[in-house]
Amino acid sequence: MPRKMETGAEKSSLESHLILNQERSHGVDGEVSQQGCFCREDFIGEAKKQLWLAGPLIAVSLLQYCLQVISIMFVGHLGELALASASMACSFASVTGFSVLLGMGSALETLCGQAYGAKQYHMLGIHTQRAMLTLLAVSIPLAIIWFYTATLLLSLGQDAEISGGAGTFNRWMIPSLFAYGLLQCLNRLLQTQNNVFPMMLSSGATSLLHILVCWGLVFKSGLGSKGAALAITISNWINVFLLAIYVKYSPTCAKTWTGFSKEALHDIFSFVKLAVPSAIMIWQVHV
Repeated sequence: MPRKMETGAEKSSLESHLILNQERSHGVDGEVSQQGCFCREDFIGEAKKQLWLAGPLIAVSLLQYCLQVISIMFVGHLGELALASASMACSFASVTGFSVLLGMGSALETLCGQAYGAKQYHMLGIHTQRAMLTLLAVSIPLAIIWFYTATLLLSLGQDAEISGGAGTFNRWMIPSLFAYGLLQCLNRLLQTQNNVFPMMLSSGATSLLHILVCWGLVFKSGLGSKGAALAITISNWINVFLLAIYVKYSPTCAKTWTGFSKEALHDIFSFVKLAVPSAIMIWQVHV
């Protein structure tokens, strides 16, 4: 009898343990399902944030690239030679100029991103000013390369007439090099603050205006393909001025842009160390 009673007690204790384990397992399952729900909501929320940022950035890249496309479309009405020359000039300019400045400007994503994350907001302006000085300096040798576009293309075995037309096109587009470098710096300054919609609006307005400017310079002024190249220069500078006005007077940039500072003249090498590898990577993609 005592043995049977012990067995009954053990059986009841085992059953109680099973009930507790089942309750715990149900609780754990509930927590897991709840955590899964939270993870799904976090994923959807993060995806929306990424799309909210990526959408305008994609639009900015396309709109800025449209400047060359629109100019080539207008030049296409001038004849096959003008179209071939402008197309070769834009390809040469993208590889030897725009891609280099785009890559060097990408270094600001690291520097400004770190400063913004550390809440050193004034450093965003300092890094941007260093980048501006560096990219303006780099634009000088790039402008020399563009000036001798025809000679370089001839040395590569290209047609003489097409090379001459491409050389003339790029010479009229040289001022856009300096504007494009400044534009990349301003874009990165706003991008690292998640302030992307002013960039999209500025690029959109510039692209629409570029159609009118290009039409007037190509057909009405008699400049022909030279007018198309000059239109790219004017449109890039308009975009720079629009963003510069926004950065200077917008309250969203009050902490990150406090005016020009002598501090930007120091430690430029730290920017160059990041800018050169970035430029090489972007240049390889375009080549």
